[in-house]
Amino acid sequence: MPGRFLLDTNIIIALFARDGSVQNRLRDAAETFVPVFALGELYYGAHKSEQVLDNLARIDYLAASGAVLGCDWATAREYGYIKNALREKGRPIPENDVWIAAIARQHGLTLVSRDEYFKEINELPMEMW
Repeated sequence: MPGRFLLDTNIIIALFARDGSVQNRLRDAAETFVPVFALGELYYGAHKSEQVLDNLARIDYLAASGAVLGCDWATAREYGYIKNALREKGRPIPENDVWIAAIARQHGLTLVSRDEYFKEINELPMEMW
């Protein structure tokens, strides 16, 4: 079913690795977006890799696609709600992932990830690819 998706870092890495299941799902997507925090994680990984220039070029190409979503006050508001709800549940998740979830909620996107802990976040449509 076509949808509007926000891709977590691990999905982008799978895409870069030519994971067929991710490629097939993306073909059917109406729209896909990348959170700026995932780009940061990818750039970090590129700098510590053995193929720094190749990996940086691949990320730059993705970033230039124009489908990158950043943050504003509405994102910060979602972040605060999510972070507190997770604290109340006693279920913290990595900081960047709270921001990624906030972007997905803000824009009404389905988050695509391979991290189960996103299921702890209320009112966050999520798919595991």
